[in-house]
Amino acid sequence: MSLSAVTIGGITAPDSDLARKAAALAAQAHAPVLLNHVHRTYWFAEFLARKREMRFDREVVYIASLLHDLGLSHQHGADKRFEVDGADAAARFLHAHDYPEDRTALVWDAIALHSAADIADRREPEVALVHFGAHVDVMGLRMEEIPVQLIDDTLSLYPRLGFKEAFTSALAEIARTKPHTAIGTGLADIGRRLVPGLDIPNVCDLLLGAPFES
Repeated sequence: MSLSAVTIGGITAPDSDLARKAAALAAQAHAPVLLNHVHRTYWFAEFLARKREMRFDREVVYIASLLHDLGLSHQHGADKRFEVDGADAAARFLHAHDYPEDRTALVWDAIALHSAADIADRREPEVALVHFGAHVDVMGLRMEEIPVQLIDDTLSLYPRLGFKEAFTSALAEIARTKPHTAIGTGLADIGRRLVPGLDIPNVCDLLLGAPFES
């Protein structure tokens, strides 16, 4: 069986040539604990879409789900927010494989906005689903919409392996190395708690320090 041709609950993941290459890229970028997370993100997105009877591009959701945390990796991180770094890396990968521009744009948006609650869920189904799938896995949101057996089957194939600690540590490292990207985000909460002495500018200070009289 290929990296992507996995079946859960009678549903088989996309198994195109590009889907397999995306799965291989994710496997190169992530340790098993984060790799399992991106796979679970896809499956939880798929299950929610089926529950809600949503029409969507399954390959786009699969690729975006598997690549949505590239910005947390050393190979693909740059100087932007990790979501944008990941979106840029995914877009470079897709451009190198001549993926259609409209579908590449959907993947970019899905990755760049995957942590943006109240924005992603108002966008295209593919963008919303990557956000939903990731947040089922990270925070347990919307779990009640997914049958317990499907969750158990997904965890059996892609166990968590201490995901909570590994993920918060990865985000703390981003906050430590790029504190300017944490301003006004949940990343700031993680950085302040887990990185001793971390100085992340306060949005209030930035606003009051603007070079105007009032």
